[in-house]
Amino acid sequence: MGISSGGADGAPSSAQTGGTSKKEEVKRLPGGKVKKKDRQEVIIEKVVRNKRKCITIVKGLELFGIKLSDASKKLGKKFATGASVVKGPTEKEQIDVQGDIIYDIVEFITDTWPDVPERSIFFIEDGKKVQAG
Repeated sequence: MGISSGGADGAPSSAQTGGTSKKEEVKRLPGGKVKKKDRQEVIIEKVVRNKRKCITIVKGLELFGIKLSDASKKLGKKFATGASVVKGPTEKEQIDVQGDIIYDIVEFITDTWPDVPERSIFFIEDGKKVQAG
């Protein structure tokens, strides 16, 4: 009598049939590389241009089911600045807001969209990702 992972009637055990959730998250790319599913996080970055002008970049709001065009309109009205949806260097859309609003924007995001938790909002400071909360 050998050891088998199947049930008594020869059917596969529940561990084998229910364990497909990990397979859905990982996507295989050509060459054997593994692409992981995007984590739900909002990344806020400040970019300085022309020495005095700042642009605040907001990435990842679309992962929470938020329309970026609506979000940019609300950000522009709240902070009285120009805000637009642009494609970033990785071909993903992001929101560019004129001005240095990096610390005020966290409270606005969590108040306006309650399904975005504060623990999933990160700043990029000096090339390092720092949690906002």
